[in-house]
Amino acid sequence: MAARPPGGGSSEPDAIEFGIAVLDERIEEAEVSFPATAEEVRDALGDREIPYDAKGRTITLGEALDEVPQSRFENETEFLDALYPVFDRKRREGGGFLTSLRDALPF
Repeated sequence: MAARPPGGGSSEPDAIEFGIAVLDERIEEAEVSFPATAEEVRDALGDREIPYDAKGRTITLGEALDEVPQSRFENETEFLDALYPVFDRKRREGGGFLTSLRDALPF
């Protein structure tokens, strides 16, 4: 998942990465090998915070894995597919009604 920030010609990055995109990058950096258990992935990556939305709200890898019923993953795609609904649900829940309303306003 990634969202483009507002334009403006600044030196900021073109996209803000969060969720699966960040997790995928961290898996590559840690050189996690699959098949692997949730515990093995957690040990390799640590229980680091993963941003789940463009606002920078985060969830730890451990919290996300606790919400996944599966404990063994044959490959990276299966791992990321299992975690995607967790990040998506957290993103949709956001900060509640007032946050959703504020996010919808153009200013």
